[in-house]
Amino acid sequence: MSIKAIFEAHIFDLQNRICKGLEHADTQGQFVEDQWQRDGGGGGKTRILNNGKVIEKGGVNVSVVHGDLPELFKEKFKVDEATFYACGLSLVIHPKSPKVPTVHANWRYFEMYDKVGNLKTAWFGGGTDLTPYYLDEEDAKHFHQVNKNVCDKHDTSYYTNFKKECDTYFYNSHRDECRGIGGIFFDYQRENDHKSIQEIMNFSIDSGNAFLEAYLPIVEKHKNESYTPEEKVWQEIRRGRYVEFNLLHDRGTHFGIKTKGRIESILMSLPSTVRWEYNHKPKLGSPEEQLIEVLKNPVDWA
Repeated sequence: MSIKAIFEAHIFDLQNRICKGLEHADTQGQFVEDQWQRDGGGGGKTRILNNGKVIEKGGVNVSVVHGDLPELFKEKFKVDEATFYACGLSLVIHPKSPKVPTVHANWRYFEMYDKVGNLKTAWFGGGTDLTPYYLDEEDAKHFHQVNKNVCDKHDTSYYTNFKKECDTYFYNSHRDECRGIGGIFFDYQRENDHKSIQEIMNFSIDSGNAFLEAYLPIVEKHKNESYTPEEKVWQEIRRGRYVEFNLLHDRGTHFGIKTKGRIESILMSLPSTVRWEYNHKPKLGSPEEQLIEVLKNPVDWA
């Protein structure tokens, strides 16, 4: 089987496993599937869980698209005519409780061909990151350690590099703070003198397979904890920062909008309820202030 056939089969299987695991943790909600077709080639399966017992809004999406290379990529790669193939899984889970962190992840593969169909370039990208509303250091250590273990299995330089990339990328520069406590982020991972494309794919597959191990224990630990109306307000204020990042800085969101992608799938990452309080500042010494300090000064958790 080709690289793209193996990875495509993997992401559809991963979507099934992740949805099943999240439904089991929620105990009540179920994902609803929306299959769609893309003008120009390909399509996908968007799965959404709304108003569950634990998950307020969650999306686990798979897309497999192909066709003429969008103009943005033609400009980037300085080509006049080219076609492409891309497949990937993207998810965002927004829990109801402010005690349970939001999580984001994606894993993707891209190929570009010249006008006669010769493969010109191919790469993998992806990663996962955690956005808590109340900091639990044991959760942070667990999430990062699971991802470090996957990285170390393939290359001992991966975690340090990809953790740094994550902290750098998921950064609200207009707020001088990270979106969350990070994780790993990798992009444009091409075949090179040290790694074959097969080896890079194997790492990406293992990274995706580790998602439930990294996230579900955190959900189970906190999902039944009580919370106050004030803590819910804080969650919605922090969700505002999440929205700001996705709309102002996220490359995937910008690319999807500029290339007239499927807008419902692109914006499924946004939470159902959110608020912006003018000039809101947490109380000195509060758990909310503790979170902000970590977001402004990323920690080496693993």
